[in-house]
Amino acid sequence: MPSSREILADLIAFDTVSRNSNLTLIHYIRDYLAGFGIACELFHDAEGGKANLYATLGPQDRGGVCLSGHTDVVPTDGQPWTVPPFELTERDGRLYGRGTADMKGYIACVLAAVPAFLAQPLRLPVHLAFSYDEEVGCLGVRSLLAALEHREHKPMLCIIGEPTELKPVLGHKGKLAMRCQVHGAPCHSAYAPQGVNAIEYAAKLIGRLGEIGTRLAAPERHDPRFDPPYSTVQTGVISGGRALNIVPAECQFDFEVRALPSDDPQQVADDLRAFAEAELLPKMRAVKAETNIRFSEISAYPALVTDQQAQAAELIALLSGSRDFTTVAYGTEGGLFHQAGIPTVVCGPGSMDQGHKPDEFVSLEQLAKCDEMMGRLAEWLRG
Repeated sequence: MPSSREILADLIAFDTVSRNSNLTLIHYIRDYLAGFGIACELFHDAEGGKANLYATLGPQDRGGVCLSGHTDVVPTDGQPWTVPPFELTERDGRLYGRGTADMKGYIACVLAAVPAFLAQPLRLPVHLAFSYDEEVGCLGVRSLLAALEHREHKPMLCIIGEPTELKPVLGHKGKLAMRCQVHGAPCHSAYAPQGVNAIEYAAKLIGRLGEIGTRLAAPERHDPRFDPPYSTVQTGVISGGRALNIVPAECQFDFEVRALPSDDPQQVADDLRAFAEAELLPKMRAVKAETNIRFSEISAYPALVTDQQAQAAELIALLSGSRDFTTVAYGTEGGLFHQAGIPTVVCGPGSMDQGHKPDEFVSLEQLAKCDEMMGRLAEWLRG
């Protein structure tokens, strides 16, 4: 049977940057599982160019453990790679390539463990869930979870293999990404008061976001389980204006909220919208009635927080050999699984310190330890 390293070499060769289709990789996994007599379900996107894959090994009439991972990776454009990003390179005990850490290394270990899962009858099934478009807002997995929600026997818990150096993670913040478009009124800058400066009004909105961020960072709102220990707000992209002697008619900016489980990120957007409607729009429309401020959601996913006494936490402590539970700063699909009634933990090989960077890698040691963890899971599933 192929090793996790051999399977990883195959997976890395598929350029599954989120802007591309992931079907060649999904078909590879489907055909690999078919070789063991395992049937797969594919959940395609609206255009049919991407798909989630779901398969069950073992009994079909009960819940079990779901092993979940995303198949898309971030772009390599403009990054100074010293090795081919879509070809596995081994050097000094490390395996280099885009997605080795985030998170095809985990998927390779899961697939390499299939023979172990099938070696003896399982008392509980193992479910494999591989998604698309996680890197652009945890978009793809939602259709898979919507299908599972109506099934009698959905997984009783989930392990998402994002890179945590195989340390058990029980939580992360939620995220809301928003776009604000300010539509002002242009005029010659010599007559600036006769126009509505979209950039200046966008600046007022961004200033308001800063005030909201300061309130969220108040010590009484801190949760020491997270780093930073409070919800954050930041503006990441802004554009507007055409020439210095023209009062700008348009300005657009994108902002995000990274929220603790105890905070609702939508409240930040609601606060900003209320400020725009009560304070800014009346002043803008007093000059030009057709001016406006519009908000639209770019992406969102919920926070994850799993109780330390939950079965999912107990199992990952057993499999990882550690009860040193922690949280991560980045987001995962875990909050969506949890929201769908599937308690979730995060634990996988590699480190996010290497993810999204040039010369991304996972160590052979981490891959081997993940293989061992899959072996322990097979024993647990057999009882």
